[in-house]
Amino acid sequence: MSRFRSIVMLLVGFALWTNPLLSSCSQGQTTTWDGKHDTSIIKLTVVYFVPADRNPLVDWRDRVDYYCTRIQRFHQREFQGQSRLDVTVHPTPMVSKWTTSELRRGDANAIFFKTLSEIDQRMELGSASDDGFPIVLALSDINHRPLDDFYRLAWKDGRAEFEGILTGGNHFPGSALGGARATYLADRGIGWGLVSADGWRVPYRGSDCVIYHEGLGHTVGLPHPEPGNRSVMSRAQYHGWINESWIDDDQKKRLGWKPTEPKQDPQIELFTQFRARPSPPQPQPGQMAMLKLDVPDAAIVKSLRARFQTAIDGPWIDVDTSTDAGEADPIELGVFDRPTPVSYRVDIETEGGREQLWGYFQVRDADNSPPQPIEFKSDLAKPTMLGPAVIADPPGEELDLLDGLELDRCFKTGKWSHQQQTIQSNKQYGVRLELPYTPPPHYRITVVAEPLDVPNGLLLGLRKGDRRFVVLVNHTSGRDASTALENVDGKNVGNDTTFVGNLFKQNRLSQIVATVHESGVTVTVDGRLVIDWKGSADQLSLSDYWKTPNDRSLFLGTYDCAYCFHRVTVEPL
Repeated sequence: MSRFRSIVMLLVGFALWTNPLLSSCSQGQTTTWDGKHDTSIIKLTVVYFVPADRNPLVDWRDRVDYYCTRIQRFHQREFQGQSRLDVTVHPTPMVSKWTTSELRRGDANAIFFKTLSEIDQRMELGSASDDGFPIVLALSDINHRPLDDFYRLAWKDGRAEFEGILTGGNHFPGSALGGARATYLADRGIGWGLVSADGWRVPYRGSDCVIYHEGLGHTVGLPHPEPGNRSVMSRAQYHGWINESWIDDDQKKRLGWKPTEPKQDPQIELFTQFRARPSPPQPQPGQMAMLKLDVPDAAIVKSLRARFQTAIDGPWIDVDTSTDAGEADPIELGVFDRPTPVSYRVDIETEGGREQLWGYFQVRDADNSPPQPIEFKSDLAKPTMLGPAVIADPPGEELDLLDGLELDRCFKTGKWSHQQQTIQSNKQYGVRLELPYTPPPHYRITVVAEPLDVPNGLLLGLRKGDRRFVVLVNHTSGRDASTALENVDGKNVGNDTTFVGNLFKQNRLSQIVATVHESGVTVTVDGRLVIDWKGSADQLSLSDYWKTPNDRSLFLGTYDCAYCFHRVTVEPL
């Protein structure tokens, strides 16, 4: 039985679920399982639901659109147009009036009803009509209990341990802490579905099955088939992507579907056969991680694009997919030097159409222990029991320092310019931009930056206590680059905080996270810990060369390299 349990609400008499003769619908069209409502057109509204104390994923729309396309292709293939699925994505994240801890009071059923009731009230959802059968599907940013869904870790007996479905190195959705739910409200003529974070935020193989199972299956009354099988209404999510699954013919016939000879459709054929599987399924550090591609035999590949990320809020990194025309050779993602989770996405275009596939794997040491994050996200902070639920400390409100930034009103040296939603410096020595922001005593700053030239120094001008200092990243003074805090006890690069090694690559985005906390400063680059300094603010100082007029403000600096800044955010701790 699926760990993504579903609830069936008997809000009408049981006969409506079991006797299609009670249907008020005419013959020759698809209907709900009880035959009561016409589903020849299904109007699905997808809502990204975010608690009041959390920040939406930067690329949430990419993720939501991907799943919407997947389930539309599947629905088209299974019903051959006899039931049409129209999908509308709510244009902005729906930020709840409730915080994470408030939503988590009670069990998974409680969070389901609280979430869907709020969405229903705010959107004034209707009921079945000639325009189509309405379904609302909430893709929630949280699980009903704390879980790091990217690392797949939860607290057990005081330790962060693996929590999820792992078979032969392949990761599938499913966690007792998730809590996906769905219900078909027969009297009202509407379906409600919720997929918790573990079911969709990270694209495990089979996550798209969960989306359909809850969003389009149980919401029209479809039950689990007996005996169980690998269909999408049974155990498909534990075996593969949705294109590798199906809906049982007897279930479709019960819905009013009539078997027809499928028409040849190159796009549907590409959807059905395209796969991008990690090889090996669970690489070790130092081992080349590849993606093996399956495409239709007669397909001629026109283009390929592959990207990966090692943090759910980190940058997507493009990889080289150059190949001979018409072929689909394995894609080399690269060699990872440490255990880490990896999400990937592959875009393919053939003469038959375009398709996209997302997946996930973990790089693990030989002992097969799960990767551990350098620092836990707020949702996996050491838990305490408060009443019936485990409640984590909420994060601070994240502030986007690029949003509304007026360069003309900022102190700056060198040349700075706006490029769409980014800012860009020129290549020059000692370039800096003072940001109109004074940080709190403890905070985390996240920067996504792209060196436009051969990489050289990137500086984050920070403040701890009443002292300013900089994080100098990838300063090149020879063959290798250096990263350090400046100044520590009056010493610049070369002091005890210095990390030696090249961290940046020209025209590749990197994420730098600097955390100023009570006992010191930590710095990670693309998830790799490069500085972990313990000390007091009195040991820090800023050289005259980098000073700006307001000694309380943060600033950005570049040295002999032009940079494009895609993200600069601060989160109070």
